[in-house]
Formats: sequence, C-alpha cells, structure tokens
Amino acid sequence: MLKRIAVLTSGGDSPGMNAAIRAAVRTAIYNKIDVYGIKRGYAGLLEKDFVPLDLGSVGGILQRGGTILETARSEKFKTEEGLQLAVNNLREEKIDGLVVIGGDGSFRGALALFERGVPVVGVPATIDNDIGGTHFTIGFDTAVNTVIEALDKLRDTASSHERMFIVEVMGRESGWIALTAGLACGAESILIPEIGYDIEEILVRLRRGRNRGKTHSLIVVAEGVASASEIKDQIWDAGGFEMRVVVLGHIQRGGSPTAFDRMLASRLGAGAVDLLLNGEVGKMVGWENERVVSHTLEYSWKHKHTIDKELYTLAGVLSI
Repeated sequence: MLKRIAVLTSGGDSPGMNAAIRAAVRTAIYNKIDVYGIKRGYAGLLEKDFVPLDLGSVGGILQRGGTILETARSEKFKTEEGLQLAVNNLREEKIDGLVVIGGDGSFRGALALFERGVPVVGVPATIDNDIGGTHFTIGFDTAVNTVIEALDKLRDTASSHERMFIVEVMGRESGWIALTAGLACGAESILIPEIGYDIEEILVRLRRGRNRGKTHSLIVVAEGVASASEIKDQIWDAGGFEMRVVVLGHIQRGGSPTAFDRMLASRLGAGAVDLLLNGEVGKMVGWENERVVSHTLEYSWKHKHTIDKELYTLAGVLSI
C-alpha cells in the first residue's frame, strides 16, 4: 500500500520541472498519498533534506522556470557508502516510492537506488532532448523557443549592419537544440556533434550567399562541436570572412515553460505517480505518439533519442 512518496529534481534544471513536481504532488494527494520533496536532488537526499509538500506548496509554480526543489551535484552519492546512506534515509522517512525528475545521469542514480530496493520512477526533464523512450523531454521546447527568439533578434541586427554571426547553443553531446532552432530560423549552417562539420562546406555556403547579394548570415553551433570562437577563427583563416560571436549560455535553461512543456510535464508527472500506484517501478515515463508510455530506466541511455538526419538534410536544402 502506497502511503508516502518523495519527489526530487536532479541534474541541470529545465523549464517545466515545477509543472512536473506539481502534477506528481497533486496526483498523489488526490490518491490520499502523503508527499515529501527532497531539496537539492541526491545531495539533499544524503543530507536528509526532506520537506512536506501539500496542495499549497505547489500552487502558483506551473508557470515558473527552474525548480522549487533546487538541484545539485553529489559525488558522494555515486559511492557505495553514499548509495546505502540514501537508501537508509528513505527508509527512515518511510518513503514507499520515489519520483526522480531529470536526465539520464539522474536516471542512472535512480536505477542504483532501485537495485537496492527503492521503488522509483523517472520523469525525463532535460533541454537536450536526448533521453530514449520519449519523443520529447521536459524543457526542450522552451529552450528551443528561447534560442529562436534570440536568433530572430540577431537576424534583425545582422541584416541591418550587414554582419555575420556565429551563435553557440547548448548541447555537449546532443544537437537537438541547434538543429531544431537553426532550421526554424533559416540558419545558413548548423553544426552538431552527431555530424561534425567541414569548414570548406561552410565557406561554400557563405560565398554562394555573397555572390547572390546576401550581406548577412547566421551559423548555429552546438557547444559539443567546438566553441563559436574556434569556428570563427577557422572561418577567418580559411576564407577571410569576419564573424561576430554570440554565446547564449545558461539563458537557454531559464524562463517560463511553453504551453507544450507545461502539458508534457503535467502528463508525465501524473504518469509517474500512476506507475508507482500500479507497482511498475524501476521505470521511466515517456511521451510517444501523443500518449504516456513507460520503459525501463536503462532504456533511457541504451536507446538514446538521436537527431533526425532527415531534418539535418532538410536544413541544408532550405539554406541554399
């Protein structure tokens, strides 16, 4: 019988985490289950930083970015001693189920707890959109829209001053943000970790644009490829094109979540509690084909959600 659950957010924050917390808390309370929040992710779990959550605790947070439970890294949690302390703390607080909201690193931690007897369910929340078992992760849509807004503004000033910009966006191993935003904004070149890049191909595009009278350009690069400054120097050395560099940085993590992310987070947060109620633990919830699904936690990293190469090809065709 499920009487008391806990919720934590872990890893990098993403817009919509609060909506997922709210959905999990209210779904649990609707089912007469007590809920506790764990502050600062796995670090707070080791320090026993538990706070009771009621309906009022999650009121007015649906539209807020970040996470009210905060998040932190914990090296100690990765040790056997740390894991055992985490299990003991959950047992002492009489926690019957744990909802972990985060990315694949967070899910690996959740699996380690599950293997030690903790009933746990994961909710995919990362702006990288690289979690297997879900077509979209919480926060990705908002991050992309933040990048699009910035790119549109840069396009305005680029055309006014006849300038070329290289814009560096987040994505150490995943090019989803760069590809989606770059396609949506008509970037002349999009550089992503999954494909790599050829400076000569970039120069061909820049020269072709200049020859037809185009006086401005946007290049979008995911941080995992190289820094925008490095690409700028390579383009100057190889082709003599002067580029301006813009690094969007952590602004991509913040802001009020979009309607899509609020809906997604609400469905997945509630779905996680439903899995706990049904005894389906050691799993994650996902969103596939317009419905909530579940997979094992391992599925999230064994079957990464990789970029759609057809989109990449389309971006190249449309940027001629």
